[in-house]
Amino acid sequence: MHSARTTAQHCFESPDPVNALILKFRNAPQAVVSVVRNFGWMLSARVLAAVFSLIYLAIITRSLGVTGFGKFALITGAAQFLANLLAFQTWQIIVQYGVAHIENGDETRLARLYRAAIALDVVSALVGIGAAALILRFFAEALGMTPTLARATLIFNIIMLISLRSTPIGILRLRDKFDIAAAADAATPTLRLVGAIAAALIHPKLQGFLIAWAFAELLTAAAHWYAVHRVGEFRTILRNGKGLRAVFADNPDILRYSLTSNFSQTLFISVKQIPLFMVGGLTGTAAAGAFRLAAQLSRSLTTVSQMIAKAAFPEIVRAVRSQGARSLGTMIAQSMRLATAVGAVVFILAIFLGRVLLETIGGADFGGAYTGLLWLTAAACIDLAIVAFEPTIMAAQRAHLLFLARLAATAILVGTALLLEPTMGADGVAAAVFANSVAQALLLGAIIARMTRRRDSNAAPPA
Repeated sequence: MHSARTTAQHCFESPDPVNALILKFRNAPQAVVSVVRNFGWMLSARVLAAVFSLIYLAIITRSLGVTGFGKFALITGAAQFLANLLAFQTWQIIVQYGVAHIENGDETRLARLYRAAIALDVVSALVGIGAAALILRFFAEALGMTPTLARATLIFNIIMLISLRSTPIGILRLRDKFDIAAAADAATPTLRLVGAIAAALIHPKLQGFLIAWAFAELLTAAAHWYAVHRVGEFRTILRNGKGLRAVFADNPDILRYSLTSNFSQTLFISVKQIPLFMVGGLTGTAAAGAFRLAAQLSRSLTTVSQMIAKAAFPEIVRAVRSQGARSLGTMIAQSMRLATAVGAVVFILAIFLGRVLLETIGGADFGGAYTGLLWLTAAACIDLAIVAFEPTIMAAQRAHLLFLARLAATAILVGTALLLEPTMGADGVAAAVFANSVAQALLLGAIIARMTRRRDSNAAPPA
């Protein structure tokens, strides 16, 4: 026994870098351990999604061709844009205000918060369905849609809107059930792959793939609500928390926070769709298809940054509640150094492997999007480098500053795209996406620097 204990002790005291890393992780603060664990669960789901997405994208692009895939990208992108435009980020609201209710053991107020979030999702879905019906009723012919395709698009939009799952995601993250949330997230790529294979075999047309995507969204939402049932939160929702009006008294400034966080996140997500619409409208459907595939490949890095931010957000909220937002400067600096190194490696890989990936997945017609892929990857690298900025600003309830920064960056995106597209085509729009990321990094960095300076001035002794 003494020998085994001595051997184990020697193993952890040895300079082996692996053992040193394990020991360092064990001694890390609990918040860091929680973030890493949460990120690990999310990463496992995203790795599966990345592998499956390459397969089903190859099936769709080779079934529909570059022009058909462009139409598919524009329709699904428009549906996502509409859903994101109207949907509130209820998961952020639940985490931001639910932490205090859990710490206080107040199940009644927590239930009211859950019910209010569900009500917001329902209202968003109903308004979105009405807007989609009006748009397709009066503009389907102008958009080049046949009556059959317009009906399929409307059905797809309806299912996308009733499949909003921000509230169950927020409940699972609030309860630190990232493992169960990751299992539910894995339903989307799995069902899309199954649907793409079925559509390619049964009905390899645009409508077939739209139906497959719609069912994947619907079943994924069902998986998230089933996960909420598994963790026992349905009991809280159904038995407590009557009187939704009291939610405003329970959670100070929740209305302002909800509106500003929604506007900010809407801008962030809309920026991902606006370039595609500009390419489709200014350059053509075929160019939109190639641009969409390039954006999908570069978006994998953006997805990583979003995962880190979502995994860290609950812990940042707790840290801000206990220590204040100005105590996170060291964490932000460390995350920037690590993310910059990762982004540099990914950009080098994009330079050498980008064209091969585009042509392998989509075919030779998609190789022309290589330059755009580099611009989009560079933009994603910048987004990754500033991954800690957004959750820190949101946790400090400075969502209005985040919204203003993103609004200015979006204006730069649109202006730059209109300026460069006549000479550079779709590559000009991709370069505008890069300009948007640079502007957003500078503006958000200025907000973080302002918060840091306030910390320094508060710490300085009086004259």
